[in-house]
Formats: sequence, C-alpha cells, structure tokens
Amino acid sequence: MTTDAVTVRVPGKINLGLFVGPLREDGYHELSTVFHAVSLFDHVTVQPADDWSVHVTGPFADRVPTDETNLALVAARTLASRRQRRATVPPVRIDIDKQIPVAGGMAGGSADAAATLVACRELWTLDHIENELLEVMAASLGSDIPFLLHGGTAIGSGRGEQITPVLARGELHWVLWAGEGLSLSTPAVYAELDRLREERGAEVGAPEPSGDLLTALRRMDTDAVAATLHNDLQEAAVSLHPILAEVLEAGQELGARAGVVSGSGPTVAFLVDSQAQAIDLSVGLAANGPTGEILRAVGPVPGTQLVHRVGQG
Repeated sequence: MTTDAVTVRVPGKINLGLFVGPLREDGYHELSTVFHAVSLFDHVTVQPADDWSVHVTGPFADRVPTDETNLALVAARTLASRRQRRATVPPVRIDIDKQIPVAGGMAGGSADAAATLVACRELWTLDHIENELLEVMAASLGSDIPFLLHGGTAIGSGRGEQITPVLARGELHWVLWAGEGLSLSTPAVYAELDRLREERGAEVGAPEPSGDLLTALRRMDTDAVAATLHNDLQEAAVSLHPILAEVLEAGQELGARAGVVSGSGPTVAFLVDSQAQAIDLSVGLAANGPTGEILRAVGPVPGTQLVHRVGQG
C-alpha cells in the first residue's frame, strides 16, 4: 500500500519555569526551563506534490509565512536530505490547521515543524530514521522542537533542546490570553533581557530548574504550582509590550491562581483550579480585560501523534 496523505496532531507549549543564563559564545543563552504541553493543537497534513508548498487555515493563518522561511517546510526539506541514498522522496504539500497562537511564546512554528518531521517520515516510509536521529534533527532546526515530539511536562536544558521528562500526575487548567495583532520576536525579547540586565549590572549565573516547582508538579498541587511559576523573560516582554502588565493584573483580580507570560510572549497563561473556574475567568477577561483572544486548555498532553493516514493499494 502506498500512503497518499498523513495527518499529525501537535500541541502548543507553555513554560512553567524559565530561567535564563548568560549569553553563550554561539549567540544563544543557557536555559533551564520546564516545558508543559497544553491542549491547543495544530493539525499538519502532508501529501506528495509536484512542488514544495505550505497552505495554512485556521484563526491565526494570516500570520503564518508560506514561503521558504516556513519552519515546517524547512523541516520537510531537511528530512528529505537525510534519506538513504537508494531512496527517493517526492516534494510535499503541507497543510496546517493553525490553532496555536503565532509568535506568542507557545512554540507554534516549532510544533508544526515537529509534526511535519513525524508526518513526512511516515509518508516517505523512512524507517531508518529512528526517534533518536529525528530528535537530533529537530534540535538542529529549533530549540523547542524536540520537546514537541515528546509533549507532557519536561525539563529543557542547554538552549532548551536537551529534554528530561518530569513526573507529573493529574492535570492543570489554563486560560490563555493572546493579544490581537500582538506579537514578539524571540530574539527581540532576549535582547531586551540582556539590555535590562546590563543596565542594572546584574550578575547572571548558571540557570537551574526550581526544585519547588518540580515537587509541586509531582503532587500536581495547583496552589504550589501557582506559587512557583516563573519566567525570566517576563519583565523584558512587558517592557516591550506594557499592555501585558494590564493583562496579568486583570487575570489576578478576576480570580486566577497565578499568571505568567509564556516563553518570550506575548501569550499570557493563567492557572486556575478547574474547568468551571476556567470558564468564569474566560468570561471575565473577555468582558473586563484588554482585548485579546481568550482560549482554554489543560495540560499536560502528549506530543506529536499520528491521527490519520490515507493510502491506496
């Protein structure tokens, strides 16, 4: 049987703890972060085509590039270049149903790249590309991509690409605020962090994960997790987009256990106790908070998952 199309589902992520070390010689910062995959999913479908292309639908589609810079397309081409010499693979059409906010600190582009790697490996039957090699390839494409292959909750170290799973039982409930027309580039946020640190003459040591956060996750104690949420990039993100301070304040006043900017932002994640409280907070933010897209999610959830395969005999 030949495979004509493959669809893979992939989640977005938030960072429960993000600690940023000094700038490295390679231009990256040493990181220690706790990734947490949440139930906002993109669906990526790949199928053979005459030419390489990307097509995007969904509420955030108009903010996704469809040219050669699209990370999903880069991932497909990279995997194609790693095929065995005796194998040939056709170009693919990549269709992305985009439900994860774009340029929002939730790794939406990285998620699509992770899904594309898994989908193309299946489409092209590249059985010699084992998971370990796929993870190496993923790390070469972007710091967040290896985590999206795994999902769940995990510590990321190095520049975020070195993944260690975290034992986390149960689930957490989240309300996510994504500003309409608001975006932040990751390099700009890191540059602002460096500027703020230099301005203060701050000493920056090696980053380490929060032991209190990891303990709270093992118990899945909402109050304890709320007390240990942290993001070194949050101040820089707020400096670039001051409206985020208003969003964080509004969420707290409306009953969130805690709020944190996700990754480099500008998406803000609010932790609540239950689905019912998530609904209440969503309604409150929509009525009284700064204008933005309000989304609800739970976590942790699995990473990339094959959901559909179409073939012909």
